[in-house]
Amino acid sequence: MIAVAEAMARTDPTAAFLYVGTREGPERALAEASGLPYARVAAGRLRRYPSWRNLVDPVLVVVGIAQALAIVRRFRPDVAFGAGGFATVPPLLAARLAGARIAIHQQDAVPGLANRILTRFASSITVAFEGSAGSFSRPASVVGNPVRAAVLRGDPALARARFGLNAEKPVVLVTGGGTGALALNHIVAAAAPGLAETCETIHLTGMGKTVPILSIAGYRQIEFLTTEMPHVLAAADVVITRAGMSSLAEVGALAKPAIIVPMPRSHQEANAEVFSKKGAAIVRREEDLTAEGLVGDVRGLLEDTARREALGQAAGRLLPPRAAEAVAEGLVTLAATASPG
Repeated sequence: MIAVAEAMARTDPTAAFLYVGTREGPERALAEASGLPYARVAAGRLRRYPSWRNLVDPVLVVVGIAQALAIVRRFRPDVAFGAGGFATVPPLLAARLAGARIAIHQQDAVPGLANRILTRFASSITVAFEGSAGSFSRPASVVGNPVRAAVLRGDPALARARFGLNAEKPVVLVTGGGTGALALNHIVAAAAPGLAETCETIHLTGMGKTVPILSIAGYRQIEFLTTEMPHVLAAADVVITRAGMSSLAEVGALAKPAIIVPMPRSHQEANAEVFSKKGAAIVRREEDLTAEGLVGDVRGLLEDTARREALGQAAGRLLPPRAAEAVAEGLVTLAATASPG
């Protein structure tokens, strides 16, 4: 994760980094915008449900491990770090085979298959939520979820100037995460005329997932943001988001009131439930959400300052602060005990 690399660079300025990711994912643009070198490997998705791709993807995992081994032999890492997801399996297994120590971080409330596989090889395990620590057969440290330093330094005025936002209106940010959320995009696009009456909306659709819509004053569709994202977050009075932990951690770090629409039948539902139980967000099921309902939720929040503040403060208390620094310090300790590469 970029936030961890940034924190580790501050902890140990001599550290060298290589971000290993997929060919198609949005992580490459984020890594390169942060100045991190990037290498690509194949990665098959690890599914626990029937799919014809289950016949193909194990081959991609093996190919990815072979590609990662070649990368590892050139880079010779002391420590390899991953934060879950199928893309972490090939590079971390390759690093372990090459003798590096590996550390894993569990972002989501419920551990995914990738981290369950990697647990047996890990020298260190950290988790975002206290309730997740007991899900592993080995001790895990509760640290919260890392957030990039730039997110904490966002400037609302820069966002308003860059996107021509009306200074007299509140700002609503909609994000489906790095890969977008097509179903949510359609709901938001249908809600755009109603939202435009009361607020400025910046709608991040994800790459290739824009929704055709007539031009509406105060509504902007953008596929993806990198360096401008912290400023847009800072400007937002309300955030509408999926329940990926990178997005939720940023919402918490900035104490933003949020409407969470988790991806149906996914690990995101458990993340959203944690926020809902702690009074840290409004949670809506995608299957039940309508354009009219979304407009009503947004208007209700914008008209109720006390509720916005309560949601934001609860989100800010939900995760421990300084997660990136805690993970980075652990990685530096692991590197100091690693055998020379």
